[in-house]
Amino acid sequence: MNDIFKIDKKEVLRYLGYKSSIVDKNTDTLIEECRREIKEYINFKYTYKTFNIEKKDKEVLIKDTNLIFKGKDILRHLSNSKECTLMAVTLGISLDRKIALYEKTNMTKSIILDACATTAIEDGCDFVESIVKKEAELKNNKITFRYSPGYGDLSIEIQKDFLKVLNAQREIGLTASSHNILIPRKSVTAIIGFIPKEITLKKRSCVNCNKYKDCEFRKTGESCGN
Repeated sequence: MNDIFKIDKKEVLRYLGYKSSIVDKNTDTLIEECRREIKEYINFKYTYKTFNIEKKDKEVLIKDTNLIFKGKDILRHLSNSKECTLMAVTLGISLDRKIALYEKTNMTKSIILDACATTAIEDGCDFVESIVKKEAELKNNKITFRYSPGYGDLSIEIQKDFLKVLNAQREIGLTASSHNILIPRKSVTAIIGFIPKEITLKKRSCVNCNKYKDCEFRKTGESCGN
C-alpha cells in the first residue's frame, strides 16, 4: 500500500518553509534520502464510519453515538449534510521513533523526515477521502473537504470521544494524550460531510482556522493543505 505515498518534493519543501524549489545540494540530497527512507517506517492504517446526523442550535449530533460537535463552524460545514463520515488515519509509531532518533543524532535530517511525514499523512488522508468520495457518489452525493477537531471553533477536546466512536485504538492503534494530542503523532482525525450533488460548495476559507493569525502559509499566500 506504500505506493499511495508520493511524498511530493514541492510539498516537503513547503513544509520546510522554502518559497521555491531551489535548495542547496546537501539539502536536496537529504530530502531525497528521507523521501526514500520514510516508506520503510510507514505502517499506514485507517478506519472510518459514516453516520446520520441531526443538527440543532450550534450542535451536530452524531446519531447512534454520544458524540456531539459544538460550534458555529462545524454546523456551517455540515449545513447541507444529513450524513457525515468520521475518519482516522495514522502512519504508525515506528515513524515517530525514527524521527525522535534523528533528533538525537542528526537534527537536520529529523526536520526533513518530519516534513516528509507531514506530506505522507496528507497522502494517506487523500487516499481515505477518495474511498469516502466513491461511497458518497453511490448515494448520489458529493463530499465536503476534511474538517478536523481543533479547527475553527470545534474543540480539540472531543478527540478522545471521536476515537472511541471509531474504536480507533483497537482498529489502528491510535489514541490521544491527556492534552488531546494524537499518538502516534503523524495521525489525523477528520469529518467529511455528504451533500447532494446539486448543491454548490463554497470555497474553502482559512479565516475560521484556529491557526489563522500565526499561519506561516497564509503570510506567504499559500494554502496549508489542511
